[in-house]
Amino acid sequence: MKIWSLLPSATEILFALGLDDELTGVTHECDYPPQANSKPRVTFSQIDSTRSSGEIDRQVTERFRAGLEIYGIDEERLRADPPDLIVTQDLCPVCAVSPSDFARHMESAGCRAEVLTLNPNRLCDILDDIRRVGEATSRMAEAEALVAELSERIDRVHDAVGDGERARVLCLEWLDPPMPGGHWVPEMIRLAGGDDGGLISPGEPSRKLPWEEMRRTEPEIIALTPCGFGAERAASEAGALWNLDGWAALPAVRKGRVYALDGNSYFSRPGPRVVDGTEMLAHTFHPNRIAKMPPFGSVLKLVSPPAGGSSVENWAPRFEPLIGVPL
Repeated sequence: MKIWSLLPSATEILFALGLDDELTGVTHECDYPPQANSKPRVTFSQIDSTRSSGEIDRQVTERFRAGLEIYGIDEERLRADPPDLIVTQDLCPVCAVSPSDFARHMESAGCRAEVLTLNPNRLCDILDDIRRVGEATSRMAEAEALVAELSERIDRVHDAVGDGERARVLCLEWLDPPMPGGHWVPEMIRLAGGDDGGLISPGEPSRKLPWEEMRRTEPEIIALTPCGFGAERAASEAGALWNLDGWAALPAVRKGRVYALDGNSYFSRPGPRVVDGTEMLAHTFHPNRIAKMPPFGSVLKLVSPPAGGSSVENWAPRFEPLIGVPL
């Protein structure tokens, strides 16, 4: 069976189920596991992702308004070496190629492959999608084993955190404009022992909210997990947040409990590593309860600003790595 994966999380699932030899096409963003980098790239982006968060948002908005695609497809490869199965998504047109866009390319190339569309909204949906991929590829035993392992790790986090006091947490999935995390992220926060303030209900997509609504939650911890960004990229763009009204006065900022995390690897991809992300949050919130250390460099912590006074508002933010295990 020849398989094309049109989203990074599906590539991670397919590798986890031992289907790397069947993968004949992946996206330009598929970089995990490292072996995925050797697979043929069959998509490309129309967005310049090297630009700032605000500029990326502007590019995406303009293309949507003009009815233009965000991603392109290698139609020549699709025609010359068509797959038997294509795994795609119908969750977010910004995150990966949408079924409607790809259907036009399939028709143009005369491709008759089976299409498996993933649309996870919550953690349980991600586990169910692993089973669906297993069923479509005759790897149900491997899928069930993977789901059992991930479920056990989720339960361990829940048991370790317990039902004690929860810190107020603001998790930002985008920085300019600031957008709170949606879909499975509110569940991750709650499992990790945080209180997300109900800005976005579990399962609902992220959306643009008035900054005042987010500021009023008075977060004691802020997690920066912008979609597609690693921890260093998130930290490098965090300076824009100091322009928000009242940002420097937030409890999390004054106490230096602002963290830049690897959102690209552990939060925005609905695959097995969202469980790593949940463990990462739990360790960040409750380091004395969660022994598992995050990979070194996957979590950067704001260096605490000087106490009190206007110096806090004028202070230049700087992040440093938390102690973690080597990759």
